[in-house]
Amino acid sequence: MAAALVFEEYEPAADCPCPGCARHRRELVLGLAVRAGGHPAAHGARRALVLATAAGVALGTGTAHQAAAVPAAHPAGPAGATVRDEPGRDTPQGQAGPLHGRPLPGPTASQAGLSAPSLRRTTRADIINRAERWVAAKVPYSLEAYWTDGYRQDCSGFVSMAWGLPGNEWTGTLHRYGTALSRAELQPGDILLFHNPEDPNKGSHVTIFGGWTDDTHTYYTAYEQARPHARRQATPMAYWNNSSRYVAYRYKGLSAAPVPAAGSTGSRESSPFPGPGSFGPGADNRYITQLGRMLVTRGGERFYRSGPGPRWSDADRGATRAFQRAQGWTGREADGLPGPDTWRLLVAGQGRDIPGGGRAAASAPAFPGRGHFRPGRSNAHVEKLGRRLVQRGFGTHYRSGPDPRWTEADRRNVQEFQRAQGWRGGEADGYPGPETWRRLFR
Repeated sequence: MAAALVFEEYEPAADCPCPGCARHRRELVLGLAVRAGGHPAAHGARRALVLATAAGVALGTGTAHQAAAVPAAHPAGPAGATVRDEPGRDTPQGQAGPLHGRPLPGPTASQAGLSAPSLRRTTRADIINRAERWVAAKVPYSLEAYWTDGYRQDCSGFVSMAWGLPGNEWTGTLHRYGTALSRAELQPGDILLFHNPEDPNKGSHVTIFGGWTDDTHTYYTAYEQARPHARRQATPMAYWNNSSRYVAYRYKGLSAAPVPAAGSTGSRESSPFPGPGSFGPGADNRYITQLGRMLVTRGGERFYRSGPGPRWSDADRGATRAFQRAQGWTGREADGLPGPDTWRLLVAGQGRDIPGGGRAAASAPAFPGRGHFRPGRSNAHVEKLGRRLVQRGFGTHYRSGPDPRWTEADRRNVQEFQRAQGWRGGEADGYPGPETWRRLFR
């Protein structure tokens, strides 16, 4: 009789209609189902606890109840992944699902063969601008809450939002929307993803790559959703922990318009305005470097003691304001923050240059002729060219020098300067002509 009473006390609540078991059922077993939004780790912990209790009691009370001794499998996490209940080791995350309050408007990661034509098209600038909005709003981190745009407020919901995905994905499905690439190929808007298949709630995380912080490529600007809220900060490549396990991905639906490499601007068509969020206090991205170098070529060299670089500074604002005022703009039109019109003029090489554009402008040397700048040549003109490139911020390819001997480093630096003028093809071959020389020394 005592054994029966003990079994009655601990029997799984789902098998007994009494009020006491009903209370235990609410508190220990059911909770909120995973498919209804409950977290798989919490659900699995309750299920394992009840099954283990039932099994242990059944084994201890005779063969009549041995059928209840069923081994408790690991609970299924998002997309069927295994989740282990190990207190103190988990970093839980949400699972794949629709936008909050809205049905899925497009293909989901559960559909095989996602391709670029089937995805929403977006640009790198749009991705970064959407991420910036969450950072500016300091959207709180949460596994259960959804922001006003319908995206879940955790790391994978953040990337789903920035990429403009049709629903909320998780670290186990985000890769299906991207194409894997090497870290050396990373550009703003790409992601760095670590999904731990053995234990998805232990360490899995994803960040958005916002650009390198310096030429060493050891730190980058990471946009991420982490406790306590969305943030943007310099982060070691690829992350503070599990660094070697992060994989870089590029969104399959990315617009064909490329982001110019550091030191180049490309053509007007390939350099659309990246948005006002890319500029101003606290901004750190390659568009600022691009802006600075365009301003330097338009007479803004005197504003920079070093650089230009990717971090927004008073030099960038001063040079931008000077360029805007050179166009006759005043008031808010000349506030030092580039807008679409400022960007268009700079990229296209149009509008008026900044007056008094540097000490070298009044005494620009005459072009000595193309023949001085060819492989195997060595003369003072090559060294003068190299030193001017360094002064203008286009000396990144020099490991030593510059010196009188023409090298591939000279050619590549000249090519970057030419591309910064919006030139393409044969106009940006890296060999200086009269117009390259004039613009470089003006």
